[in-house]
Amino acid sequence: MFGIHDLGLFILSGIIFNLAPGPDVIYVLSRGAGHGARAGAIAALGISAGCFVHILAAAIGLSAMLAASASAFTVIKLIGAAYLVYSGIMMIAARKKTAGAASSALLPASRSVFLQGFFTNALNPKVALFFLAFLPQFIDKTTPDKAWAFACLGLILNLTGTTCNLILAGLAARMAAGFSRATRLRTIFAKGVGGLFILLGIKLALADSS
Repeated sequence: MFGIHDLGLFILSGIIFNLAPGPDVIYVLSRGAGHGARAGAIAALGISAGCFVHILAAAIGLSAMLAASASAFTVIKLIGAAYLVYSGIMMIAARKKTAGAASSALLPASRSVFLQGFFTNALNPKVALFFLAFLPQFIDKTTPDKAWAFACLGLILNLTGTTCNLILAGLAARMAAGFSRATRLRTIFAKGVGGLFILLGIKLALADSS
């Protein structure tokens, strides 16, 4: 279908890729552990929405342009890095909340959790380059439907990734439930994740397109 081959291997490789530690996984785990399974699920859905940006880009060739243009890569890279650093600073600067306050604040904060997940993924040019490097390996070079093949494989990768993230969000929430009364510990965890986001942002800023 659409010139795709070795679909089983693609799905297995995609699951392994989606479980690898990175900004997306760390963000889902932090939201799940810090605010519960619902917040973790919203974060996972935000990341899924951001992934559609890369699917569309791969299908219409924007990822290739990003790989070919050093200046385009640098611009997107610096924007993404700045956003990760900003997110980390906001996590560190966040005030402590009691369990009840955190729960009541979850609903109005859902949009911000979703958008943060969206931009964490959409502004990461390494994801775009992964799509460009990984997906073509499972597409027949002679197929006339390369755009559809990119879109189909991208949707499958996004589906497996979202499923993995939802599971991780639930597991993180369950593990954190054992520390539900340890407010200080949860605050330290949130600030630690914030520091990790800052480090990831710096690492992204220093990355090259190769």
